[in-house]
Amino acid sequence: MAVLSYFIITAVLPDSWSSGGVEYTSMGIFWAVIIGLASGVLIGLVTEYFTSTHTKPVLGIASQSVTGAATNIIAGLGVGMFSTGIPAFILAMAIIGASYFAGLYGIAIAALGMLSVTGIQLAVDAYGPISDNAGGIAEMADLPPEVRERTDKLDAVGNTTAAIGKGFAIGSAALTALALFAAFMQQAGVDNINVADPVIMAGLLLGAMLPYVFSAMAMGAVGRAAADMIKEVGRQFAEIPGLREGTAKAEYAKCVDISTAAAIREMVLPGLLAVSVPVVVGFISKDMLGGLLAGVTVSGVLFAIFQSNAGGAWDNAKKLVEGNIEIDGVMYGKGSDVHKAAVVGDTVGDPLKDTSGPSLNILIKLIAVVALVIAPLIA
Repeated sequence: MAVLSYFIITAVLPDSWSSGGVEYTSMGIFWAVIIGLASGVLIGLVTEYFTSTHTKPVLGIASQSVTGAATNIIAGLGVGMFSTGIPAFILAMAIIGASYFAGLYGIAIAALGMLSVTGIQLAVDAYGPISDNAGGIAEMADLPPEVRERTDKLDAVGNTTAAIGKGFAIGSAALTALALFAAFMQQAGVDNINVADPVIMAGLLLGAMLPYVFSAMAMGAVGRAAADMIKEVGRQFAEIPGLREGTAKAEYAKCVDISTAAAIREMVLPGLLAVSVPVVVGFISKDMLGGLLAGVTVSGVLFAIFQSNAGGAWDNAKKLVEGNIEIDGVMYGKGSDVHKAAVVGDTVGDPLKDTSGPSLNILIKLIAVVALVIAPLIA
């Protein structure tokens, strides 16, 4: 990508040109692409460190499971929160570097550079669910135990690769939102965002709050869908003779229907929140909407990184215990109290990494796009 970008940019763009009083060079655009590409790779490496089964953070969560589910959850929360530090620094340096070489246009181009390896990101993101479902099929088909052991190892790798893919998506959302933010300011006639202005600070607080409320709605939806699923499973065990003994077939389609219906129904309110709030705030004050965009971008990016990495780390800590792990000279595996504690942590982490965390990327960009669409109306 780096090599091709050089030849494409130098062939298509002039050596230098000016637009809106800003001087651009083809090499400046090239370096913006490289900055975006490099920052994406670095965020991926950081994500791998915090979620891989071979690194200290995940091993630490597994070790904390010895003393119960509470310490497992505390350790996972700590890992997720700490994991936001380096990606935030990388994104900050990427924004400054891309802006230095090509202004706000350079920041948008850096986002393009980060997304230029989307093919690979989609592949590694899809790898996790594929290997996870393969393990489920192996178990339902009563294949030999070693098959499930192999798919568990593949699934552990899939948890890490999925987290890396989410890291790329989150980073690109930050850069894209910043470019859309600049376009909004131009279209709406907002000269600057002064946080000392009470109206802008109010918008900033409202924007920082949105990712938390949105995530709460998403996690609440997971809880309600899970409760419906548990009731349906209990009904089938009670009403279908031989299901517990494995001699009868479960009604799998009804469980799938519950998940599908919940996925559509439960996203109505979060979707309305994302679309309506910027419209309402924008017609109250365009400056307040500017503050809201800044708040939702900063808060959403860090909260998304936290949720994605914490969930991935919890999941792989459980995988470590299931594969038999030695802690302080004692071996622990499936069925042990340590495994039960790790399962609790994984259950907490699943809605974070699979539901609310990834959806924040969409929230950030959607609010920025809605703000840009209404900008001419509130100018």
